[in-house]
Amino acid sequence: MFALCGPSLLDHSAASLFRLLLLAPLLEECIVRAGLQEWLTRRPSPTVLVLGLPALAFSLLHLMSGAQAMAAVFLPGLAFGLIYRRWRDWRLCALVHALCNGVALGFCSFSIYF
Repeated sequence: MFALCGPSLLDHSAASLFRLLLLAPLLEECIVRAGLQEWLTRRPSPTVLVLGLPALAFSLLHLMSGAQAMAAVFLPGLAFGLIYRRWRDWRLCALVHALCNGVALGFCSFSIYF
């Protein structure tokens, strides 16, 4: 449990909540979707590369949280990529990312009592 609910998801300070619910989603999605995925989309690249490489980059951004956390965010990274592919709006991806972080915060907060 601790591997997925690491210190950042167990810290409910204002700074941590700001980082998890606003700063990280905005910066990560701006870099990964509006940057890398958009760049790949504009080139003759196979779909697996256009979706897979940004999802891998998204996972690598979570390297400091450990291998289990990196693996856990790969599928959401693919989902955010599909959202970006459909609507081409990285801000929508950031919103969904923030909602996912909120769900993770709630899950980790709830699970420490059981």
